[in-house]
Amino acid sequence: MPSISCIVVATDFSEFSERAVQRAARIANQHNAELHVLHVVRPLDLYPSLTLTPDEFGHSDQELQQAEQTRVEAVAASLSTQLGIRVRAVTRLGRAHTEIAAYAQAVAADLVVAGSRGESTLLDLFLGSTASRLLRVATCPVLIVKKPADEPYRKVLAAVDFSPVSAAVVSHAISLADGARVDALHVLGSEVEQRLRKAKFVRVDIADWLTRQRTEAEQQLDALLTPAEQGAAVGRLVQPGFPPAVICQSIEAMGVDLVVLGRHGYGGGLQDWLLGSVSKDVAHAAACDVLLISLGGQ
Repeated sequence: MPSISCIVVATDFSEFSERAVQRAARIANQHNAELHVLHVVRPLDLYPSLTLTPDEFGHSDQELQQAEQTRVEAVAASLSTQLGIRVRAVTRLGRAHTEIAAYAQAVAADLVVAGSRGESTLLDLFLGSTASRLLRVATCPVLIVKKPADEPYRKVLAAVDFSPVSAAVVSHAISLADGARVDALHVLGSEVEQRLRKAKFVRVDIADWLTRQRTEAEQQLDALLTPAEQGAAVGRLVQPGFPPAVICQSIEAMGVDLVVLGRHGYGGGLQDWLLGSVSKDVAHAAACDVLLISLGGQ
């Protein structure tokens, strides 16, 4: 079971980041972890079409950072009073995703939490959201919060592809579920689709082949889950289809609150970020919270 002792949550004081703060606080309370509430002040010289001098940049940025530090400290004090958790209030100057990732690494964070959208919605449409960029640079698990954090997670889905990161995916799913129902889902993906298409043309009955594939996947799922369960009953699901679509359909059909998956499983890499990967597609399309785990950030 992963140890969560330090959590970093990013806030820009928007409605979406407030959800992230509340969810991070819940998890910190659950794991007796220290919570770092981080707000990144974007220096004026990072915005286009400005002609201020360097002296004006520095003075304005420092004043703004001090004002925002006061806001963050108010948030931290409120959380500490409400939940009795240890909270640090932190501000940084720079680009949000870069500063969040760097700070998380500096404090050896076990989890980074961010909202799915922020105040700069129009900029996000052209430049990509802070959450999307953060997923590319953060080394520890990243939780993207989309739903209100009024209640604990009640239904958790762990999507596994049997790559090396799958064991960490299951462990984190059980850890954050805190006793809630957990199901592990493996999708029989593109290979099955290709065989089905081929069989349609050559009139080959592949029912036995599909049965063997499902049986083999179920055996691999048992081998993966048995060491990780540690008393928690984890459901087993094997479904054919296009992985992002099947995962999102399962989320909706099962009423999932949180889905956990590897950031880069089999087939991951730079081209996945350019053309679309399972983790990227699910992170954008899923209606529930999404926790992404990288092999190096277990």
